Amino acid sequence: MMLHLYRGLTSTIGPILPIYLAGRQRRGKEDAIRMPERMGHYSHTRPQGKLIWIHGASVGEALSVLPLIEKLAARHTVLLTTGTVTSARMIAGRLPANAIHQFVPVDRAPWVRRFLDHWKPDLALWLESELWPNLIAETASRSIPMALINGRVSDRSFSNWRRFSGLARRLLGAFDLCLGQTEEDSQRLHALGARRVATPGNLKFSAPQLPVDTEELRRQEATHLSRPSWIAASTHAGEELMAGRVHLALKSRHPDLLTLIAPRHPERGDEIALDLREMGLTVAQRSKQEEVTPGTDIHLADTMGEMGLFYRLTPIAFMGKSILATGGQNPIEPAKLGVAVVMGPRMDNFRDVAHRLLIVGAAREVSDEHSLIREISHLLDHEIERRCLADAALSFAGNEAGVLNRILSALSPLLERMNAHP
Repeated sequence: MMLHLYRGLTSTIGPILPIYLAGRQRRGKEDAIRMPERMGHYSHTRPQGKLIWIHGASVGEALSVLPLIEKLAARHTVLLTTGTVTSARMIAGRLPANAIHQFVPVDRAPWVRRFLDHWKPDLALWLESELWPNLIAETASRSIPMALINGRVSDRSFSNWRRFSGLARRLLGAFDLCLGQTEEDSQRLHALGARRVATPGNLKFSAPQLPVDTEELRRQEATHLSRPSWIAASTHAGEELMAGRVHLALKSRHPDLLTLIAPRHPERGDEIALDLREMGLTVAQRSKQEEVTPGTDIHLADTMGEMGLFYRLTPIAFMGKSILATGGQNPIEPAKLGVAVVMGPRMDNFRDVAHRLLIVGAAREVSDEHSLIREISHLLDHEIERRCLADAALSFAGNEAGVLNRILSALSPLLERMNAHP
């Protein structure tokens, strides 16, 4: 019933969706040149042979699935779809030769059909929690095998889906296989209607270390590594000012302190720089190529695709969206680079990873701004303890590297069935 209502609603509002997309384009949330892809049109000819379609929502999913794409693209064409401009920019140049990126069509039935008519995928893999009803229903109606990988069901999502249990059963029941990140995710997927579930682990552990321009790293090391420093990573609104206040509180004890701030949405850079300067802080804005000098307080890392550089320039990382907002950001990325991880209590999107990091002594948790000040100061003062924390994080990340092979093993029956079909 709910699926019919949803499909009716998306059909009714169909004529105004181009206006909606145009508004998103004006706000920088859509690519003007590639806008037709959002309506199901294609920018590439479909290659001959088997094609595996992988869909993920945004940057995190796109980056986490790259190792899997490399494995699958060795034998088949892989089509990766995402829905954000940021994700498209981040993966540009990172896909293997046999892989293609397209924007996913907006979930309107005619656009979805146009997309599927052209690409004719032989297998569809969905990432995490990106469940679009029309896209799933139309794919299932064509008897295309589907699997959900790295499935995640947050507390909020679980509560919401239980209110629409019939729709959840219809959507999840269309999947041949659902692979949860954690046992709790798998249990929730099963409770919501998934027919076959397994828990191979979190695919993000298999992602390679974030890349870096080695020449730029050497150039920046001269100014950064000579000073005590920390980074507030993937920050959201309000957290940049919090990081500025932390810097001011620490500066009397650590007069040479350099604070790096990497906003999750770099387009906010000018606004953030203005706010920090109004606090009396000296800011070097990366997007404007402003040099870090001995008098610089804040290095504002407001660029895309350079987190691999910034994590390598500082020994301590605080994960954004974990004190003033809920969800947290990916702590595996700094852990893989041997950076000491500090996070707030609201790491909901990475709850299992955060808990395990804390259990093995590979991260520190702070409750608020004041405890963040104390923890950063303590780690700056105690180098051996800081290095032990970083080594534990690196070891923890390395011990989970087998996730990719377990996911491939779980997918092998679907891959064999696809290859056996003419």
